[in-house]
Amino acid sequence: MKLRSLPAFVVLLAAALWGVRPAFAQQSARVAPAEILIVHAKVYTLDPQKPWAQAIAIRHGKIQAVGRDEEVERYRGIGTKRIDAGGKLVLPGFTDCHVHFLSGSLGLSRVHLEGSKDVAELQKRLREYAAQHPGTDWIQGRGWNYAMFGSATLPEKKYLDELFPDRPVFLKGFDGHTYWANSMALSLAGIHKDTPDPANGVIVRDPQSGEATGALKESAARLVAKVIPEPDRVAKLRALRDGMKWANQNGLTRVHSAGGDFPELDLFEELRQEKQLSVRLYIAYFQDPPELRQQDIEAAEAARKKYHDDWIDTGAVKFMVDGVVESHTASFLEPYSDDPSTRGPLFWDPAKYQSAVAEMDKRGFQIFTHAIGDNGIRTALNAYEFTGKNNHTKDRRHRVEHIEDISAADIPRFGRLGVIASMQPLHSYPDSDTLDVWARNVGPERATRAWVWKSIIDAGGRYAFGSDWAVVTLNPWEGIRTAVTRQTAEGAPKEGFVASQRLTVAQAVEGYTLGAAFAGHREKTEGSLVENKAADVIIVDRNIFEVDPRTIGDTKVVATIVGGKIVYEADAK
Repeated sequence: MKLRSLPAFVVLLAAALWGVRPAFAQQSARVAPAEILIVHAKVYTLDPQKPWAQAIAIRHGKIQAVGRDEEVERYRGIGTKRIDAGGKLVLPGFTDCHVHFLSGSLGLSRVHLEGSKDVAELQKRLREYAAQHPGTDWIQGRGWNYAMFGSATLPEKKYLDELFPDRPVFLKGFDGHTYWANSMALSLAGIHKDTPDPANGVIVRDPQSGEATGALKESAARLVAKVIPEPDRVAKLRALRDGMKWANQNGLTRVHSAGGDFPELDLFEELRQEKQLSVRLYIAYFQDPPELRQQDIEAAEAARKKYHDDWIDTGAVKFMVDGVVESHTASFLEPYSDDPSTRGPLFWDPAKYQSAVAEMDKRGFQIFTHAIGDNGIRTALNAYEFTGKNNHTKDRRHRVEHIEDISAADIPRFGRLGVIASMQPLHSYPDSDTLDVWARNVGPERATRAWVWKSIIDAGGRYAFGSDWAVVTLNPWEGIRTAVTRQTAEGAPKEGFVASQRLTVAQAVEGYTLGAAFAGHREKTEGSLVENKAADVIIVDRNIFEVDPRTIGDTKVVATIVGGKIVYEADAK
């Protein structure tokens, strides 16, 4: 008698009596069906035991299986969505380790000045934007850089006044540290010849008249920002939705917020409750100088108690000890080459900063510190070393953000102290701002240590990559191209800008994936395509390991999956 000739219930009954399990019963018991299968792919897993695979199975928001097509196909069930990748590259979802998410999201609908060559082009873009957005309300935007103003390097209000004598204009520089205002904006802010500079800020003035020129450095920008009407809740939520779509379109599945988003936690929670959160968030509390207050501690701890999960986490505190090179506000051990009268300020008294870091470390927070000049970087490393010795804490993975120009003596301290080098490849993009302004200001000797991520890696340090969006685009593919080539998209300079710091494509990818996960204490659940890790997966249109590295910046994402849900498809209608 053949079991298969009888009705199914008889087969099962007979099998139970005879101790036999039919093949389909064994398959059902052994394998739960996947919700999504990705097959016929080139899967780069970042798993050292199995770096490459052909297919992935996803179930309940986790990676269910990784392997050959025939191995993973057995997870296919009746309701499984099967994606034939057609040989395309599949990677872990990318993490951007340094963003200002609301600011970048709001900026999507404002005037964009990136890529302008000079004042004439800046004015052209502003004129076109104003024509498309008529009225008397504020014109806001960002993206100008210092090289656009020639030898002056700083903007002047007169260029805006020519276009907008009766409409306030406030434009953020590409680095977010210097702003450009017209006369009407300065007037509305009450800035005049006798207005004193605020702490950690400079109102740039005409040397003859003493009048404000329209350039505002660091905290001086807040004098204008505080009189600009705040976007309402609806506008912020709309912007955040647009920002998440843009992030997913570029392959981002998690971001680390380094300022500006902590006060908006309720907006992110609202989006989560509406099931519209498609980017995971690690949000730092921004700690203003001059000192840590009890109310700061309470705010950070209250948020961490409420938000400490896979989607919204607030376990970090951000400090900023200096500014930027171009405006001479980054802090150096020796004077600026182009202006020997200054070494750049520290925004914190080192003793108060060290005390604040130690206190928040003791309370279990991870610390991010913005430090660009070699004195700022050393100040951060000194505080971290002091904290580790005195608190006897381990594996905190405190971070230094940016690290644009480090002292050679401090390079090995990252590995020795277990400090993360959180860097932004596109900040090193060798355009006119970098080569003509940044490099001039630091001088030729210090310029040899520009963004030395490879030296930090070679000395045993851990690293993570991000963008600093909205300072530059959050597109990570342009970041990878820059980290690998140390050239512009056009291939300049031919020899590369500090070419010794070039990374392999694999190293650059790790900075946005497993390295980024480690920098956020999530390497056990994210950052690589391994069974039981989060199903944060992207499919891209080219194999970046095989193409000309100069074309990596043109990479397009075909699909993005976050937590097992498809949140972006390039061909979706």
